[in-house]
Amino acid sequence: MNSEPQVLLSGLAFPEAPRWRENRLWFTDQHARKIISVDLEGKAQCILETEDLPGGLGWLPDGTLLVVGMSQRKVYRLENEKLVCHADLSDIADFHCNDLLVDHAGRAYVGNFGYDLHRGAAPAPGKLAMIEPSGQTRAVADGLIFANGMIMTPDQKTLIVAETFASRLTAFRISNEGLLSDASVWAELGDASPDGICLDAEGAIWVASPKTKEVIRVALGGTVLARIRPIGVPYACMLGGADRQTLFILSSETDDPAQAKALQSGRIEIIEVSAPGAGLP
Repeated sequence: MNSEPQVLLSGLAFPEAPRWRENRLWFTDQHARKIISVDLEGKAQCILETEDLPGGLGWLPDGTLLVVGMSQRKVYRLENEKLVCHADLSDIADFHCNDLLVDHAGRAYVGNFGYDLHRGAAPAPGKLAMIEPSGQTRAVADGLIFANGMIMTPDQKTLIVAETFASRLTAFRISNEGLLSDASVWAELGDASPDGICLDAEGAIWVASPKTKEVIRVALGGTVLARIRPIGVPYACMLGGADRQTLFILSSETDDPAQAKALQSGRIEIIEVSAPGAGLP
């Protein structure tokens, strides 16, 4: 593994929600309200500007892009270069929606803050929503302390979600219908604050931890296998590249909306790692 991350792209407000697709990293520049993709040479393309804060990204089986509208608590489909409502989650999410994971059947899992983070509200548990390909919604888990990044194992039988302010990764069994059950702690992370996460082929999870300003590679049970100290504060990560051994680290100096827009300190950092990515990219 290379010793230090290198900057692939800079001048962003607050990059989040990375996904590797069609030889490019796709992500949202959240506080700039843009969906962007970038290749391994650092050539970026703005896919779309959004009215709402864009959250998680994913694709339906037919290739249709889904994006979370965070403050409106909706998920949109991109059709003919316009966003069309795919599902309304306002009856499930108590505050801003957050990350998104779409499985091979087109079911989308969406987390939410649970409370008003930026105005200093007391932490409160939130629910995890599941959206059927038809757009029908239901809550499939509750009691989550700031549900954030999610991964699904390659066999599509386990979903793991980062609970940022509980400092843990929580696993659920997935039924054939996409419902979640049997919640268990996959890893307790001590002082870390798990935000974005991604899975590798050895079953370890890379975790972006803004509180400790590092990205850690964690085994089942919580043993830390590796630590990376990026240039900026890391909020998300994703494995991609030709062999899925490039770890993309999305960093910024702040997650405060006004400061992020003013500083434009967001970066995409990259580093090569030994184990390739696994599961949904």
